[in-house]
Amino acid sequence: METELHKLRIEKTHRASRDSRPIWPIVLGVVLVLIVIAAALLWHGRAPAAMVRTIRVRPQEVSADSSDLVTLNATGYVTAAHKIELASKVVGKVAWVGVEMGDKIQKDQVLVRLEDEEYKAVVAQQQGLLDNAKAKLAELVAGSRPQEIAQSQALLDQAESELANAQLNLRRLTDLEVTHSVSRQQIDDADALVRSRRALVESQKQQLELAKIGPRVEEIDAQRATVRQLEGSLALAMVDLNDTLIRAPFAATVLDRNVEIGEFVTTGFVGDKGAKGYVLSIADLNDLRVELDISQNDIAKASPGQPCWITTDAYPDKKYAGVVDLISPEANRQKATVLVRVKVLSPDEMLKPDMNATVAFLSHPSTSQPAATVAGAIRVPATAIRENAVFVVEDLKAVKKSITRGLTSSGGEVEIRNGLIGGEDLIVNPPDQLKDGDKVALEENKS
Repeated sequence: METELHKLRIEKTHRASRDSRPIWPIVLGVVLVLIVIAAALLWHGRAPAAMVRTIRVRPQEVSADSSDLVTLNATGYVTAAHKIELASKVVGKVAWVGVEMGDKIQKDQVLVRLEDEEYKAVVAQQQGLLDNAKAKLAELVAGSRPQEIAQSQALLDQAESELANAQLNLRRLTDLEVTHSVSRQQIDDADALVRSRRALVESQKQQLELAKIGPRVEEIDAQRATVRQLEGSLALAMVDLNDTLIRAPFAATVLDRNVEIGEFVTTGFVGDKGAKGYVLSIADLNDLRVELDISQNDIAKASPGQPCWITTDAYPDKKYAGVVDLISPEANRQKATVLVRVKVLSPDEMLKPDMNATVAFLSHPSTSQPAATVAGAIRVPATAIRENAVFVVEDLKAVKKSITRGLTSSGGEVEIRNGLIGGEDLIVNPPDQLKDGDKVALEENKS
């Protein structure tokens, strides 16, 4: 055991040699690594920035007669998609008008009120009839009261007493017949009275049974039907009363006021100087269309969803974005045209129904192209695009942006549908080695 323990003992000389090992090689290695990292960072910070030329991106307005965009020009009229002549559902005299021409109205707003005294009286009459019918139904459902049963029992007792008295009188007269002191007529009268009293007793018995049983089920059902009929009559009277208030069916603008206070409004035949058939003309001016008659020879140039530019004779310098909303399923044989309706995407107060309008139909590769991207199109040089992406300069660094390409004009400019909004500094011809985040220097002043 001593021999084994001796083998495990550490000599002092060996421990001293181990503790005296130098550590400067490790420190030197760490210092060298730090120097290399610092040199790399310094070299990267002082690396020369790539020289680039930029232009300021702006939405471009292309004239309506540009051959690379416009495929067809046509003229028509501005119309309101929802224009109605608001009429009354009941007849009556106008008591109040709350709007004027040009007023903005909201949905369910009260516009005109008719005199309603007669309709209120009809409602009150129908309410009274309904209350009476409901009371009668409640009486039938409740059945006979104890007092009514007691009354029927008392009438039966009275009839039986009268029958017993009549039978006693008949026997008395019959006994006296042998003495010839009474006539045969008296006996017959007494017999008839007995039969009458007996029938009355049977009738009173039936009345007592009916009082105990209560009304028939069929009678109760008939009364319930009467109540439902009167409820319907009351509801109809209430509808007529509510219809004396003429409300706006949707948010719109008043185009015309056709009635004045005191004039009569009807729902039937309307004469030139008689009762009025409608009270107001309204339309939603936030939903406008341009209706066009396109020649059959040119109808192939129009398609649903096609973007358009719209101008009016009143404001020829102002353009409105539009899109083909409808192409009529049938043509006009006499005029050899097809009706086309173009929706105005962002109408304003200057655009009014029945204005003359000119529509420029624009070419586009697919029906999904929104018309608004064409009316204010962003077009950049084709040399600025690298694999559906462009570089813009932000804080003297190249920032890569993905874009969606559109049409390419004859001048070599590409329309950008998505990815740029205008105002960016676009690198016109980015170097092939340029990456996102690289520093750049401007070659010349931005144009």
